[in-house]
Amino acid sequence: MPLRKPLRSFLLLTSAAAAACAAHAQVTLKPDGKWRYLLTAGANATAGNSDTTQFNATGEAARVSDHDKLTFRGQGNYGKVNGVTATQRYLLGTQYNRDISRHSFYFGSGDFLRDRPSNIAHRYSLAGGVGRHMIRSDDLTFDISAGLGYTQDSYVTPVSVLGQTRGEYGRTELVLAEESSHQLTSTTKLRQKFTAYPNLTDTGAYRALLDAGISVAMTNTLSLTAGVNYRYDSDPGVGLKKGDASFVTGVSLRFD
Repeated sequence: MPLRKPLRSFLLLTSAAAAACAAHAQVTLKPDGKWRYLLTAGANATAGNSDTTQFNATGEAARVSDHDKLTFRGQGNYGKVNGVTATQRYLLGTQYNRDISRHSFYFGSGDFLRDRPSNIAHRYSLAGGVGRHMIRSDDLTFDISAGLGYTQDSYVTPVSVLGQTRGEYGRTELVLAEESSHQLTSTTKLRQKFTAYPNLTDTGAYRALLDAGISVAMTNTLSLTAGVNYRYDSDPGVGLKKGDASFVTGVSLRFD
C-alpha cells in the first residue's frame, strides 16, 4: 500500500524522538475538573556573517475529570535569516474527549494553521471519531483513535495540487492517531502523538503529523523543554517540499 513506507518512516522518527528524549511540554492532566495552564517560550539570535532571529511560543490549557478531557493549544514560530522571513507558522487547536466506558471514548477536534513560507494562507480542519485507552496508569497512557474529518486549505499563491491549479482545496479525510504520555522520572515527562490523514476525496494522497516533546522540571512551576514537530504532505504543491521539520527548545511556566 502507498502509506506503508512513509508510515514506517514516521514510526521510526517517533522512536528516535523518544530515545533521544526530545513539540512541547505537557500541561498537567489531573482528573479533578480544574483548569490548568502551561506557557512555553524560547528565542535565539546571531549577528555577524549571518544575521538570524528565531522566536517560538506555545500555550496550553486543559480541564480533565474522571470521564472527559477538554484541551486547547496555540503555537507561534517566527524566524528571519539575513532579513528574509524563513519561518512564519501559527497553530490553534482544541479537542474534547469523553469516555464511553473505562476503555473507550469519543472525540471531536478543530485545528487552524497558517504557514506562509509553505504557501498555506490558512488551513481549517474538523474531525470526530472514537478511540480506545490501551494503557491507562499514573505514569503511562497510550491511546489509539480513528474517525472522519474535513480539511479546507487556502493558498497564498495558486498552485498545482493533485494535477489541478487551485487557490483553495477542500477534502474529506480519514483520521488515524496514536498518542502516549510517559512519566520517565519524578521530574521528566515525555509525550508523543502521530496522526495520519488519508485523503478520501482524492485517494492515494495523504498527510501526517508527528509531535514529540520532553520536559524536565527545575521547580514546581518552571521546566526546561525540547520538542520535535514533523509535518508531511504527499502533494503540497509544485515547487514545495513534502516534509517540514522543526526542533524547538525553551522554558515553560506551569499554572496548576
